Amino acid sequence: MVLLTEMPVAFRGFRPELLTFFDLLAANNRREWFHAHRADYQEFFLEPARQLVVALGDLLPRLGPDIHAEPKVHGSILAITRDTRFSLDKTPYKTHLDLWFWQGDAIGLNRERPGYFFRLSAQSLILGAGMHAFSADDALECYRQAVLDPELGQQLKLAAESVGMDRVRGRTYKRVPHGLPADHPRADWLRHSGLYAEIEQPLPPELYTPALPQLCFDQFARLAPLQQWLVDLLHD
Repeated sequence: MVLLTEMPVAFRGFRPELLTFFDLLAANNRREWFHAHRADYQEFFLEPARQLVVALGDLLPRLGPDIHAEPKVHGSILAITRDTRFSLDKTPYKTHLDLWFWQGDAIGLNRERPGYFFRLSAQSLILGAGMHAFSADDALECYRQAVLDPELGQQLKLAAESVGMDRVRGRTYKRVPHGLPADHPRADWLRHSGLYAEIEQPLPPELYTPALPQLCFDQFARLAPLQQWLVDLLHD
């Protein structure tokens, strides 16, 4: 039995059995099934995830300071259990693996900081950077004021163009919120409730090899300009 308190060995790649685990979990998304297959979760999901977090933790400082890579659940490994309290979907487990590498100090929830993210499902790999939602009101207000600021707003535009406008996400409002200038030249940016960029791709062959951390790092580096704009904006 693997002791989860031990440091993981070097990342060697995920095993194909992980994708089988995802497919079977999707078809049997019940606590009884999951507990009966916990050994598969440990071997194919959790242990290689911890190894990957450690490997990326060695690479990510090249993109900036204070990027956190914590190889544990509720650290950089998001829990496989779903929060069903406010969801119509009551299935208890996610059928994908989420990793999160936040940048800067986080008092309370680390999702209140910008970060790099990784999502692996049976169908695709998504790598991204930024904030899915400005969960704190002061962060949202700070973002909106930056959009309206001539210098910061121009820097945002350049950062977004650098990563690729087609990769930028987070615009959720149908119209500019009340009290903000709908005729502003950057009005579309005021319709954002979050700001992030992502690259989605089919499952790469590197997934099963030690080359995966470098592939992730290379994609994160492409998205770093938008991440850095947010880090600079929201620094304490």
